[in-house]
Amino acid sequence: MIFNFRIVSDEVDNFRREIQIDADATFLDFKNAICEAVGYDKNQMSSFFICDDRWEKEKEITMEDMGTDSAQEVYLMEDSVLSDFIDDEGQRLMFTFDYMTDRSFFIEMKELKTGRSLKDPVCSLAVGKAPSQNVDLDEFEEKTAAKAKAAAASDDLGEDFYGSDSYNDDEFDVAGFDEMTFDDKF
Repeated sequence: MIFNFRIVSDEVDNFRREIQIDADATFLDFKNAICEAVGYDKNQMSSFFICDDRWEKEKEITMEDMGTDSAQEVYLMEDSVLSDFIDDEGQRLMFTFDYMTDRSFFIEMKELKTGRSLKDPVCSLAVGKAPSQNVDLDEFEEKTAAKAKAAAASDDLGEDFYGSDSYNDDEFDVAGFDEMTFDDKF
C-alpha cells in the first residue's frame, strides 16, 4: 500500500510538496524524505503530531525519548510504522521541524493506493521554495512583536472612542471626594 501525502506551510503561500511512501515505512523514513524534498538537515530535532480534523495535536511521534515523566506513551520515529497510525485518506499530521520557534509543516494524506508498494519514498511534486529550516531568533521576535502590535491595533477602538488611555492624578481628587456627603456623591 502506498500513501500519498501533501505538505504545505503557513509561512510560504506557494510552497507544496507531495511525497509517496510505502505504508510499511517508518516515520523516520518519512522525516528523511521530507528533509530531502525541502533541503533540510536530517539531524535536527523534530516531531510528527497526529492531528484531528481541526489540526489539534493528539499523538506525538518524536526522534528521541526526552525522558519526560508524562503518563503519555512515547512513540519513536524509528519504531513507528506509518500504517499503525494512518489508515484513512484525509488524515492530518504536523511535522514540527523547528522547536525553538514552533514552526511546522501541515500534512494531509491525500490518496491511498492499494495493491502497490514502494521501496523508497518519492517526492512526486515540488512547488515553490521551502521556508528556511531555522530562523534568526531576533528576526523571529521582531516579526512576532509586529504581528502582536498589528493585532492589538485592530482591536483598539481608538483613544477618542472612550476617554483617554493616560492617567492624570488631577482628574481624580480623592480629598474632595471624601469630604462630599453621600447625597453629593450619588
